[in-house]
Amino acid sequence: MLIKLTHAHIIGAIIAYLIGVCLVPFVISFSKKEGLVDQPGERKIHTAPISRIGGVAIWTSTMLTFLTLVFMSYYPYGSLLSGILLGGSLMFLLGLVDDIYNLPAKFKLFIQLAIATIVYLLGVQIDTLPFFSGIHLGIFSYPVTVLWIVGISNAFNFIDGVDGLAGSIVTINAITIALISVAMTPPNPISALVAFILAGSMLAFLTYNFNPAKIFMGDSGALFSGFLLAAISITGVMQQAATLAILLPFVVLAVPIMDITYSSLRRIAKGSSPFVADAEHIHHKLLHAGFSQKKTVVILSSVAIIAGALASLFMGGKTIMVYFLYIAALVAIMFVLNLIKGLTKK
Repeated sequence: MLIKLTHAHIIGAIIAYLIGVCLVPFVISFSKKEGLVDQPGERKIHTAPISRIGGVAIWTSTMLTFLTLVFMSYYPYGSLLSGILLGGSLMFLLGLVDDIYNLPAKFKLFIQLAIATIVYLLGVQIDTLPFFSGIHLGIFSYPVTVLWIVGISNAFNFIDGVDGLAGSIVTINAITIALISVAMTPPNPISALVAFILAGSMLAFLTYNFNPAKIFMGDSGALFSGFLLAAISITGVMQQAATLAILLPFVVLAVPIMDITYSSLRRIAKGSSPFVADAEHIHHKLLHAGFSQKKTVVILSSVAIIAGALASLFMGGKTIMVYFLYIAALVAIMFVLNLIKGLTKK
C-alpha cells in the first residue's frame, strides 16, 4: 500500500471536506432549478423554499473519497467495508426517491428492512447483547441487528428538523465512534476510516446548513448518515467489545436514540402510527420553550459531546485525553465555519 491506514484517516477526512465544500453549491443550484426544494408548512420552521437534497452532496463526497483512496492504492478488502458502502448507498437511494416522490412510510420501512437484511448477510452482525457478552445471540442476531440498523437510520431522520442539528450530531457521533474504534482492543481502523470520511463530508455540508440554512440533508442524507453510524458502531465497537463496553454505541448515540424512543412511545400512546411525522420532537420542545434554532443545536450538541465523553471513560485515560483534544478542535471548527458564513453574508 502506498499510504498507511492512519494517514488514510486524515487524508480521507480532508478529501471528503474539500469535495463536499465544492459540491454543495452545485446541488443547491440544481435543486432550485428542478424544484427539488422543501416548501414551508405547518410542521416546518423555515419560511422560504430550501433545497432538500443535501444527501446528494454528502453521499457523493463520501463515495468519491473512497474512490480516491482506491486510486492511491488503498482499499481494505475483507473488512466488511464493501457491505457497509453498499448498504449506505441503497439507503441513500431510498431517501433520495422519498425526497422527490414522498413515499409511503410502510413501503420505506419494508425497503429499509430489506437493506438491513442484505447488510446482515454480508457480515455486519450483532452477536451479543450488553451484560451478556459471553452468550451468542444465535438466531436472534438477525432481528437485533436489523432493529438496530433500521432504528438508528430513522433516528437521525427524526432529529433533522432544525438548521445544523442533524449534521452536528452526525459529526460528533462519527468522530466519537472513530476514536473509540481505534482505542478498542483489538482496534478497528476501518470503521474509524468510514467515520472520519463521513465527518469530513458532514462538516462540508454544515458550512451551508447552519442557521439560516441554504440546504437540508433530506431523507437521503439522514438515512445514509444514520445507516453508516449504525453499521460502524457494530463493526467498530459491538463486534469487538466485551461486557459493559458493548453499551458504548448506546451512550454515543444517546441524542438520536432518546428522540426516536420518545417520539415513538408518544405517538403510540396517542393511538397514532409511530411513522407519522409531527412537530413534537425534542428539538421542537426546545423551540417552543423559547430557545432559538442556534441555541437548540448548541444544547443538543452539548448533550452528544457529554455522552461521547462518558463513553470514552470506559476506554481509559488515553482516549479521554484524545477526546478532550477532539472537543476543542470540534468547537474551533464549528466557530470558524459560523464566522466564515457570517462574514460572507456582509
